[in-house]
Amino acid sequence: MTLPRLPLTRALVDVLATSIGRPCGLTVLPRAAEGKPPAFPYLILDSLPGEFSGPGFADWHADATWTYQATSVGERADQVQWLGDRVRAALFERTPSGWRTEITVPGLRLIDRELTYDAAGEPVDGSQGSIVTYVQRFTITVTPGA
Repeated sequence: MTLPRLPLTRALVDVLATSIGRPCGLTVLPRAAEGKPPAFPYLILDSLPGEFSGPGFADWHADATWTYQATSVGERADQVQWLGDRVRAALFERTPSGWRTEITVPGLRLIDRELTYDAAGEPVDGSQGSIVTYVQRFTITVTPGA
């Protein structure tokens, strides 16, 4: 039995939206009231392929390392850099007692967080005007836990 990924993914969406103070969509554009797109800037979280390690594949005690991509979307470079700073602070900033932001997932214990890619703002020409994105990829390693 492998560890379930969806509870961690949902927890990340909730933690990011709360920590950054902006909407966060899971693989899609987040929606505001009445299904309309939110005002800029906003965040899109994508799940990327993961890795498993530890005991044999059939052993439910194996660890899992899952990779995510957070894409900050805005109209200006300063918006997405600001949002990227907030994502980095929310997920990777430490205090003397541990992580600044706890990510709690029933049945899983987070044992590592690593920022693996942090890009500068990249302009994209679109038919509705300029869009700027800022991509960050990170891995979260989990193990079975209480």
